[in-house]
Amino acid sequence: MKKFIFYITALVLVCASFAGCKRDNDYIPVAVSPYISNFDLRNLFKNADLALSTETLGGANFIKGVVISDYTSNNMPSGLLVIQNSRVAGNAIDSLRGIAINIGADASKYIPGDSVHIKISGATLKRTDGILQLTGVASTDVEKKASGRKIILRAVTAGAIASRPGFYESTLVTVSKGKMDPAPGNNDTNAGNKTINDGFGTLAVHTESAATFANQRPTPFADFTGIVFNTSSGTQLWPRSTSDIFPLAEIIPSPLIITGYLTDPSGSDANYEYIQFKATRDIDFAATPFSVVTCNNAGILAAPVLGWATGDVRTYKFNINSGTVKKGQFCYVGANKNIWGAGSTDISNGVWIASKQYSTVNGDGFGTATSNLLANSGNVAGVAVFAGLNVNATSVPLDVIMYGGNGLVYSAGPPEAGYRITNTDQYSTIQNRVTVSFYGAGTNTKKFGLPTTAGAFTMLGGVYNAKDGTWPTGRSAKFIIMTATAPLSSIEEATGFTTLVN
Repeated sequence: MKKFIFYITALVLVCASFAGCKRDNDYIPVAVSPYISNFDLRNLFKNADLALSTETLGGANFIKGVVISDYTSNNMPSGLLVIQNSRVAGNAIDSLRGIAINIGADASKYIPGDSVHIKISGATLKRTDGILQLTGVASTDVEKKASGRKIILRAVTAGAIASRPGFYESTLVTVSKGKMDPAPGNNDTNAGNKTINDGFGTLAVHTESAATFANQRPTPFADFTGIVFNTSSGTQLWPRSTSDIFPLAEIIPSPLIITGYLTDPSGSDANYEYIQFKATRDIDFAATPFSVVTCNNAGILAAPVLGWATGDVRTYKFNINSGTVKKGQFCYVGANKNIWGAGSTDISNGVWIASKQYSTVNGDGFGTATSNLLANSGNVAGVAVFAGLNVNATSVPLDVIMYGGNGLVYSAGPPEAGYRITNTDQYSTIQNRVTVSFYGAGTNTKKFGLPTTAGAFTMLGGVYNAKDGTWPTGRSAKFIIMTATAPLSSIEEATGFTTLVN
């Protein structure tokens, strides 16, 4: 028996050895691509000049991409041809990268949308005047392959660029709702650096003195498109022409801004959920009424055709048509005036601008009585403030926030359907020069998360400009742990909370 086992073992070893040799002899050759991606090329740079060769490029000799530089208005760093990917891997925008190539005067021969292949073996990757670029590339090393290729335009915030300048360098981006800070004076021109603030950070917009639009008056509020350059003076956005600066209409300031909400009180939710606001001016609601509408989208199957005016179990409306509030005061909409459910601190000493037993009483105009006014789990939910008492499918809110999960709340149609938004720190109604009116359309997908601790109050901190309706610092959520004895002051923080600029 032992000999038999030995023979079987030996046979297995011989077969395995033969099979191994067979695989070694039958390998499939793999050809190395002659092109290196912008992503991989940029990753080769380690803050020191790098001479490029076939070896350092991993067997490659070329890069390719679509031209985004434009010299027609003379607002480009001299001699730089700037390209970025013509596509992204698996539609993952994070793979989008750009690179600048110094080819001298011939850079102006290329226009946005040109597809080019460029030989870079023999070139040097280095930073010059702060800009990462390829030097030592001859104009004859650039081969134009096609024209009119699609350019990927990335919408980003100024804060995102500031936090990852290398990530966005030499790519084409749009910063929406950029407000010049300080506002331009009567004699100011575009020339030089102008600081914009989009509510998420600041960014320098640079215009060369030789640019054709250098002597024009700056646009105080706009969507700013351009190429990001990390210069020796810092990170800058260079618009390529006046068409890269799209003026926006001034935003209508909201007399009430949404500053917090309680979605999960202790015990029953019925009549103990509430919403907090801050007044940006003195308001007599009898003379100037408003409406507050909530949406709860549990179990939804389709986008609401009537939007905020859908009613039934989807949306619930409060009329705000009596009482007063002073500028800078917090005020509340809800039912019972307790901070965290039945038996908790009585906060009737706060300014309550509407109180309705929503679990047994229908909304004002629409909305079925509900024990769950504000969702505390599941699909996306929201709150909106409207001027006046008439809210229909076409009404545009003065302020709006969404929070929670996902769910089908938008349909591109035609016709479009969903919850209308307005220009806030979270949403923009003009994107890439196209009107975007609904939550879920374009990049209007931001929402606040549900509290990380059950029962917490969601406080929305930020800085609001009550004069022009912009947000120098956008709202972010802070979750306040509640107790039955918590004082009203625990949810009315002045420092670090939504403050007013006047």
